[in-house]
Amino acid sequence: MNYSERLQIFQQNFDDSADMAFFPMSADLQYLTGVPREIPNFGWTMHPGAWLEGVWLAPGKDAILTLPRMTAEFGGLSDLKGVETRVLGDWDEPAALVREILTKFDLPAQPRVAVGDRTHGETLIALQALLPGVVFVSGTTILRRQRVIKSEEEIAVMRKAGDITEAAFADVVKNLKHGMTELDIISEVNHQLRRHGSLGESFTTSLYNSGPNHELIFGHREGKSLRVLKPPVSILFDFGSIHDGFCYDFGRTVSFGQPDEEFQRVYDLVMASQAAGIAALKAGENTTTQADAAARQVIEDAGYGEAFRHRLGHGIGMDVHEPPFLTKGDETPLREGMLFTIEPSIMQFNSFSSRVEDVVVARPGGGEKLTNGFQSLIVID
Repeated sequence: MNYSERLQIFQQNFDDSADMAFFPMSADLQYLTGVPREIPNFGWTMHPGAWLEGVWLAPGKDAILTLPRMTAEFGGLSDLKGVETRVLGDWDEPAALVREILTKFDLPAQPRVAVGDRTHGETLIALQALLPGVVFVSGTTILRRQRVIKSEEEIAVMRKAGDITEAAFADVVKNLKHGMTELDIISEVNHQLRRHGSLGESFTTSLYNSGPNHELIFGHREGKSLRVLKPPVSILFDFGSIHDGFCYDFGRTVSFGQPDEEFQRVYDLVMASQAAGIAALKAGENTTTQADAAARQVIEDAGYGEAFRHRLGHGIGMDVHEPPFLTKGDETPLREGMLFTIEPSIMQFNSFSSRVEDVVVARPGGGEKLTNGFQSLIVID
């Protein structure tokens, strides 16, 4: 990836929106500089001066990456190429280092500072003390002009992430058996993702399971994770891999026990809905709302409209969920190179459910799927 070019384009896109920008550790920062993200922890960990961890930018100025010593040394970022790096010692004063950088930027008395949407409140409070007249704006919104359209190089990275995800799922299927718990299956998914080359899970691996004797439950992970899965039950997968900074999002449906006529009908409707949504992903012709409507119509016409409980999909890339969204009211024109999930579902609380999900590229003639396996209902006898 050409990070220098990305930085230059972003600085040119400042227009009159901001005088400088700051991006913390995030997809935004990785997109601009290649600084990798770590898998997040449940509990927050921090180092002295962690509030300055990120990159500082201004039009016509070189980018400066500031890192606490622990992040730089233990994160292997001390010798990062392509960006000037300043390391804060454990006993150094972070405000002094940032003040020095801000002085070089020749800011006006009331500067407009674009910050990444994942910037911590601690950083904003510190900047407000250093720049009393500061006005904050969204740097992520400015950067989104670049991130929303994926290059063919980026699409190739996402295609590889899809390959990893499908390979992991293939091995998960081989190990499925009646009597497993949801926790058993999630643990197997996460193991297979790493075994096949993923850094980890791109988001928390989730299952949505239902049947006549197995109520569909949303949330309450600790309470439902140990329920034993015995036929007849539908098992809906939702997970994805990480590859080279990009996040995949994937879904398939498995039947424990032979499906009855109702289950097969629900499955076939979901697959037909996805096909309609993919066909409607026409760059230069349709909008995000029209793609959602095309897929939703299939399920509504069959009488299951209320069971399609969410939007058709979302933008995806270096974050799992990115704007724009495939949903009613989002009238974003589709452009070639946009990446979306197409993920229709029928979710029923006391009967069989089904979902499918693939990442799809918007193209002039309709969408191009990046994963194509497991098109028939998977049955575990």
